[in-house]
Amino acid sequence: MPCEETLHSNPDEKVKNVADGNAVQDARRDSRGDDRGRTSPVTFMRQVVAELRKVVWPTQQQLITYFFVVLVFVTVVMALVSVLDLAFGKLVFELFTGSTTQ
Repeated sequence: MPCEETLHSNPDEKVKNVADGNAVQDARRDSRGDDRGRTSPVTFMRQVVAELRKVVWPTQQQLITYFFVVLVFVTVVMALVSVLDLAFGKLVFELFTGSTTQ
């Protein structure tokens, strides 16, 4: 296979196909160590707080800008869906009732 390469000093050892995914799982397993027990709720909360301190929070101006961008986008999508719903509703109504104009 073209994805196989020799990475070790032993030429008989070949790396499995990259699409296999076992290499990633093995690396994760090794990085965690042997202790795979559950963490206590207190430790979990400490880790959550530590991660939240790393977050770069947006400024008030960025927050206002993002709010209006999302508001405009949602309004446009809502209008588009409403127009499509009205058009398909009229089309289906005409198909099933037929036009009664003489």
